[in-house]
Amino acid sequence: MVGGWVLDCSLALAFGLPDEKSSRADKFLDQLGDEYDVWVPALWWYEVSNALRVARRRKRVTDAQLTRLVDLYGRLPLRTDALVAGGAFQRYTDLGDNLSSYDSAYLELAARRGLGLATLDTRLAKTARKIGVKVWR
Repeated sequence: MVGGWVLDCSLALAFGLPDEKSSRADKFLDQLGDEYDVWVPALWWYEVSNALRVARRRKRVTDAQLTRLVDLYGRLPLRTDALVAGGAFQRYTDLGDNLSSYDSAYLELAARRGLGLATLDTRLAKTARKIGVKVWR
């Protein structure tokens, strides 16, 4: 069993945004805390913040829903990994051309720490499995 997970933005947003519901995301986020040690790269906070701002701008969420989601995500028991220099930068670029640098940050963190990856992104999940990283189901 994997000792922990890296949570990517796709799964986190599917848990919070009303029009992106996912039973996989709900199940994962409902079990946070005592069950799992969950990590995010520092980039996660910016990605989630940006996605929520765009959702509000596009009227996918109301101001009240946005406030609730910001509070929800802020209270998640997440550990933030801030390593972005040195060897990590090289590992990001070595993970393959089919991923964005952002997605590579999640995969690199999971591989480096020996964690699984919680994602709804099929391309990211496929690449993770290819290099031996367990993917949340």
